[in-house]
Amino acid sequence: MRYTSRGRDSLAHQLSQIEGSSAAPADLPRPPWIRIRLPAEPKIEQTRALMRRLRLNTVCEEAACPNLSECWAARQATVMILGSVCTRACAFCNIDSGRPQAVDPEEPAHLASAVAELGLEHVVITSVDRDDLADGGAGQFARAIERIRAEAPAIRIEVLTPDFRRKPGALATVVGARPDVFNHNLETVPRLYKRVRPGADYAHSLGLLASAKELAPDRFTKSGIMVGLGETRGEIRQVMDDLRRSDVDFLTIGQYLRPTPSHARVERYMPPEEFEELRHEAQERGFLLVSASPLTRSSYHAQRDFRRLQAIRAKRLAAES
Repeated sequence: MRYTSRGRDSLAHQLSQIEGSSAAPADLPRPPWIRIRLPAEPKIEQTRALMRRLRLNTVCEEAACPNLSECWAARQATVMILGSVCTRACAFCNIDSGRPQAVDPEEPAHLASAVAELGLEHVVITSVDRDDLADGGAGQFARAIERIRAEAPAIRIEVLTPDFRRKPGALATVVGARPDVFNHNLETVPRLYKRVRPGADYAHSLGLLASAKELAPDRFTKSGIMVGLGETRGEIRQVMDDLRRSDVDFLTIGQYLRPTPSHARVERYMPPEEFEELRHEAQERGFLLVSASPLTRSSYHAQRDFRRLQAIRAKRLAAES
């Protein structure tokens, strides 16, 4: 959450911003299968209050996630470390860009407290890009993992990291802290990187995922892409093939929703039946798990999906033995 004078203290206002921001330009109306539920649920406000009290940011709010109300009602949130200001300015992302805040040394302790108060069995930790830091923020990821594990040894920890481009040793630092799931999103097809993900490199991101698996073969790796930015079906298939060559276990595919008029426009809304076709195609390529739907996001149903990954891997290993 941002703790500035931006007028976002009202939960109702925050959710209405997310609802309104998901609309496409006037010439491309939002289809009926894109619906965001805004339930009146006390636990949503309780989760928000807890995060605020502990001075923690959530990607749920910062990125205007359409699933915020559902997840917060279940007291699930993806915590964003290393501040709320990113050193990059991706065309799809609603997070502020500019000069980041100093790293908070108390953040790992606050995160561990939030995990305990929410009673989490599975936590997802992500961050903004921190190109200004020598290690890209990898040390803070590791400290957060270690602090949570010290207080809750049985918890499952998933990280959704930036690309750590030009940060030697950063990946080894994060993977060395032994997260259960290492996630890094490709976001889009390589042809669109210059327009959609300036500052990132497709080949580097693929290499990061492959290296994560090499460093910790027993840990799950995960990546995701958005559709609706102008990619072709053939380009999506190529991304699937590239991810399988990088030994990625879990693929997520969701619809891009334009946060504001200044962001990349939605070129197409993919209908649910095409998401199902993509899920089937990806599954045939050998991913352990594929989640594909209009509102699929990286951390959506993360705890449930981790259990499914464990069960699928165990079944495959048993079949091979």
